[in-house]
Amino acid sequence: MAWWPIGASLFASSEGSGLFIGLAGTGAAGGIAVTGFEWNATYALLALAWVFVPVYISSGIVTMPEYLQRRFGGERIRMYLSSLSLLLSIFTKISTDLYSGALFVQVCLGWDLYLSTVLMLVVTGLYTIAAFNEIGGYPNLEEAYLKAMPSKIVPNTTCHLPRADAMHLFRDPVSGDLPWTGMTFGLSIMATWYWCTDQVIVQRSLSAKSLSHAKAGSILASYLKMLPLFVIIMPGMISRVLYPDAVACVDPEECVRVCGAAVGCSNIAYPKLVVELMPSGLRGLMIAVMMAALMSSLTSIFNSSSTLFTMDIWRKLRPGAGERELLLVGRVVTVVLVALSVVWIPILQSSSGGQLYVYIQAVTSYLAPPVTTVFILAVFWPRANEQGAFWGLMAGLALGLARMGLELAHPTPRCGVPDRRPWLLTDIHYLHFAVLLCTATGAVVVGGSLLTPPPPLARLKDLTWWTLSREPPQPSVDGTSQGTPDGEDATEPLFWARVCGINAVVLMCVNIFCYAYFA
Repeated sequence: MAWWPIGASLFASSEGSGLFIGLAGTGAAGGIAVTGFEWNATYALLALAWVFVPVYISSGIVTMPEYLQRRFGGERIRMYLSSLSLLLSIFTKISTDLYSGALFVQVCLGWDLYLSTVLMLVVTGLYTIAAFNEIGGYPNLEEAYLKAMPSKIVPNTTCHLPRADAMHLFRDPVSGDLPWTGMTFGLSIMATWYWCTDQVIVQRSLSAKSLSHAKAGSILASYLKMLPLFVIIMPGMISRVLYPDAVACVDPEECVRVCGAAVGCSNIAYPKLVVELMPSGLRGLMIAVMMAALMSSLTSIFNSSSTLFTMDIWRKLRPGAGERELLLVGRVVTVVLVALSVVWIPILQSSSGGQLYVYIQAVTSYLAPPVTTVFILAVFWPRANEQGAFWGLMAGLALGLARMGLELAHPTPRCGVPDRRPWLLTDIHYLHFAVLLCTATGAVVVGGSLLTPPPPLARLKDLTWWTLSREPPQPSVDGTSQGTPDGEDATEPLFWARVCGINAVVLMCVNIFCYAYFA
């Protein structure tokens, strides 16, 4: 069924490098709190299918910047968002995928996406069972994790100690490494950007056969997103338990010897676990399906990035460009993106204490909240206009780049080195900064919109939640549907609408129970 590829590809795109990066995040001191990044996706995915996709479909858009252009008019917002999306692809998506997954192996595999997704889940389940068996089962995990310390430590420090709250999702809002306030509010802003406005993700739902298929795909992806605690997070913690001298090293000289990075070796949690625990045959199969999933993720990013550049930037620079020229430009853009991403890898490797998961979330929190704010106001506040949206994006970009520049100029100090970073870095967690950035952007958008003329009502038709056409499309004389780009997309059978609605409620109940259990 069409909804299965949508759900599988949504999950695979998120987890293409997520297995490696998630294990890296928990191989250090993160613990179960990293699960919040996965489970938070449930509500964003449901919002995508029930709120954003109907608006996108009715507007007849191909790319996310195109939606903002139709909603607000003008070209500058579309050009800016396309450029920002390309930068985010370099900073977070392509560079991390390249860094975490040996690109040349991926190119040689060429496995089917959905087969790779299923095999990845099956084989991951097998090595998860092997990992739990190695430490004596789940009941021993917490005790063993809290005792997992490297033999070589930095004197008079506590860097080598696992966090006492490692088994809790919700942590202290001031001293926690992932404060519950940031996980609840800041993370929701970033999740909305990723799942509801990012081209790589949304293009899958826009290709759905019908709205019911888009909803079912999001629900399936949400169910799959409940699994990372057991197949990513806990195995990462087990990797630290089994190999503390490698995965949990804190002494710079020792870390350089183990993995070549002085800031830490938590990023080797996944390969260390696979190489040490899996038999030769399953080890090769695990690596193969992992590489195939990473290749699928990169392919999606390359496709969406080249589409953004050719459709939203190059066509504006050269309106008369033909299909052959656009195809050539798209290929050149892909090569340039790969080259820039490779150049960025050394910076990525030393940022955020060497933890890829933290790096990705931090960079996203500096650049994505303004986009989230503008999309939400575009969909839900018809009074928002082009002037307010543009200057809100510019203000948000300036603030985000300022914080990101400070982060790069003052990296997290190594173990034993006093933390003399500016207060903006030490006292304001990146998830809390995302909330402040979103609020500041919203204030500028609202203020700018109220101080300038409102957008024409005619432009708002089918472009906001409140002006969305609720009537099914009417067949024309030749038998085709009118009123939306695809007549079948605009309607859904009552039976399947109810099935999707019931599953959405069940999914939220499961999610809330899991949150409460591990809080």
